Amino acid sequence: MEPTKKRSLEEGYKICSKCIYDSSIPQITFDEKGVCNYCKMIDTLTKEYKTGQAGGQAILDSIVLEIKKSGKNKKYDCVIGVSGGTDSSYLMYWAIQNQLRPLAVHYDNTYNTAIATENILKLTEKLNIDLFTHVLDNKEMDDIYRSFFAANVPEIDAATDLGVAEILYRAASKFGVSYIIEGHSFNEEGITPLGKNYFDGKYISSIHKKFGKLKMKTYPLMTFAKFIKWIAFKRIKKIRPFWYMEYSKEEAKKLLEKEFNWKYYGGHHLENRMAAFSHSVYFPQKFDIDYRNNTLSAQVRTGKKDRDEAIKEYYETKPYVEPDLVEYVKKRMGYNDSEFEAVLKAKPKYWYEYPTYKKRFERLRPFFYLMYKSNLVPKSFYMKYCFPVNFND
Repeated sequence: MEPTKKRSLEEGYKICSKCIYDSSIPQITFDEKGVCNYCKMIDTLTKEYKTGQAGGQAILDSIVLEIKKSGKNKKYDCVIGVSGGTDSSYLMYWAIQNQLRPLAVHYDNTYNTAIATENILKLTEKLNIDLFTHVLDNKEMDDIYRSFFAANVPEIDAATDLGVAEILYRAASKFGVSYIIEGHSFNEEGITPLGKNYFDGKYISSIHKKFGKLKMKTYPLMTFAKFIKWIAFKRIKKIRPFWYMEYSKEEAKKLLEKEFNWKYYGGHHLENRMAAFSHSVYFPQKFDIDYRNNTLSAQVRTGKKDRDEAIKEYYETKPYVEPDLVEYVKKRMGYNDSEFEAVLKAKPKYWYEYPTYKKRFERLRPFFYLMYKSNLVPKSFYMKYCFPVNFND
């Protein structure tokens, strides 16, 4: 990975003048001032959601009132997905501060760190929030992961990401809740580049059908029909408070540590071992993808990190790898050393080489535009799923 980055600089590849995204990023373009299109996306979102401004807070306050009204006479008025990480932990605190009555929902893919599990219990117990946990069969989960390794695609954790979404919808439907609260901040996390990273229910099922050996019994697959059911018929809305409010991940960590004895787990996505493996080992070593540039670029845009320092960190250091992480994953997957090396060295493939719903989402773009305007899908879904991409980028 390191040589590729250095070669990019030596060959005069562009680096955005406002963040640290460079010419290797899929679908990237630069204007006459050297500012990339992803920075402009952030500017557009900030303007639309009035992020960190009085107007954004006013919109969020009105949404909170809507949530309370919709949940009147119900046990819960919203559902929050919790992982033990900073954002979802802070969201529970934020919900209680705003007199909401959330149900915390955790999707356990059996790769949690002990710190993440402890963090969830600390917050839910002290805040008196009920916790619902969906636990997958560990052998079934391992079989899904092995099928993605065999497919040689980057999205090995796609099944978890979509499974989380499906479980949140199911929990909301079960308890008659109309709102799901999500802990995403484009200011703190940036926008994942479009193009060679994508997943949906058909993608997951097609890969598992081709390479998997066990049936999906405990895995909550979100098919296209189920997705339409949740958003168009059940009308379950997704709200991302951090898109409207002033939010600092560092300040959130300090508050959580002080008030709840919450523990930090070392980095973005590192609260889960497979997520940590994919970001620290699999992406950079097999695909030359280092998603640290998302967070570093976000920190540069918001003035929380000097651009030159961010560039130096990104190009001259490697992602942190937790001790024994690789051995843990190899053991869970049943790989010996040579089999593991074969996985890393096999020719990469990408989502467009397998069946997906992508063309269907594109054809239904007008419908999903209405869904996004009604807060039934996030704008990020509309931007990423409903427009064609150039596979050569």
